[in-house]
Amino acid sequence: MNKVPMTVVGAEQLRKELDYLKFEKRPKIAEAIGIARELGDLKENAEYHAAREEQGLSEARIRYIEGNLSNVQIIDVTKMENTGRIIFGTTVTILNVETEEEVTYRIVGEDEANIKENLISVTSPIARGLVGKNLDDEVNIQTPGGITEYEIIAVKYI
Repeated sequence: MNKVPMTVVGAEQLRKELDYLKFEKRPKIAEAIGIARELGDLKENAEYHAAREEQGLSEARIRYIEGNLSNVQIIDVTKMENTGRIIFGTTVTILNVETEEEVTYRIVGEDEANIKENLISVTSPIARGLVGKNLDDEVNIQTPGGITEYEIIAVKYI
């Protein structure tokens, strides 16, 4: 099976979610199923069916997280020398050459990606266009609006 790249923070967040699902949510769902069973006929018991559906979704998420954590490759860029090269885990500031707009992204694993926090997946078009490039390079990246030219103005291993 392929290794799943992840930052130290991302792996810790997944472990916390797994603990929550297994030790808090799972018992609550089991209790809800038990209470719903006591209400009578299961064929027409909406509470029972809702609890069973929630149980299925929760168990699927638990299996997914356990699978990823068993294949995780934790990459900690803070322990690496900053060469100015963009790699998984680096924080990069790019400048849109046309609009002069600056944006800072951190390149993370798929499970960690959150565009609202400027955490982009290593598989995203922007990250794929940046990985392997160096500080002060200019890159052309395919975006939904067409090809955009960026200049790499900062690369941090934080």
